[in-house]
Amino acid sequence: MRIAAIQHDIVWEDADATIRRLDPEVARAAATGAEVVLVSEMFSTGFSMATDRVAEPVDGPSATFLRRAAECHGLVVGGSIPTRLDDGRCVNRFLLTGPDGDRAHYDKIHPFSYGGEHEHYAAGDRLVTVDIAGVSCTLFVCYDLRFADEFWKTAPSTEAYLVVANWPAGRRHHWQALLRARAIENQAWVVAVNRIGDDGNGLAHAGDSTVIDPLGEIVVSAGDAPTILSADIDPARVHEARERFPFLQDRR
Repeated sequence: MRIAAIQHDIVWEDADATIRRLDPEVARAAATGAEVVLVSEMFSTGFSMATDRVAEPVDGPSATFLRRAAECHGLVVGGSIPTRLDDGRCVNRFLLTGPDGDRAHYDKIHPFSYGGEHEHYAAGDRLVTVDIAGVSCTLFVCYDLRFADEFWKTAPSTEAYLVVANWPAGRRHHWQALLRARAIENQAWVVAVNRIGDDGNGLAHAGDSTVIDPLGEIVVSAGDAPTILSADIDPARVHEARERFPFLQDRR
């Protein structure tokens, strides 16, 4: 499976403006031969707690953009969206949509309480693993990365972890270390895309999007500039690593 990660800036709380910027970037990512394209956490608005302004219905503008991009380019497109459910609750939803209209979603299980996210977005209640182009992928959002137990739970059925984020530059070394740790301890691919630029609160984001193989080696990575990363995700590498180093069987 060839996957592309778009490391991008976001126009604060302006989904229409951000989508206009991202539309040609998805086309460029598709031109790399990607079967899957990922954008960041809350990719169209930034990590805003103003749900009255940014939360969208399930089929709102951001979800519609992902669906149309998937249909137009014949691939799977995903990123997270501040989503308002029919019952009025808001969730930070990682949505994947395919060219045939198929959809899968994961609601962030760990709202970022340090930043007050738990006061505005309800926690999800299930882990989600989906098959994409023959690769078993488990979805996570940003702060989830700090909770190794969730990655452990899904490791036996996971060949690649997909992580979308708005991770701040001030803790970039945590981001880098945790991503590599999740790959090493679970012997799985990690594909992580983070935003760049300053948000509406003046918080800087350094990007550092990356693809890491099942032995913890960095296949490709980015600095803090707008970038499209692409890499081939081979599930056979997961099974080879786990057969050569059968560490998972000793997990308790």
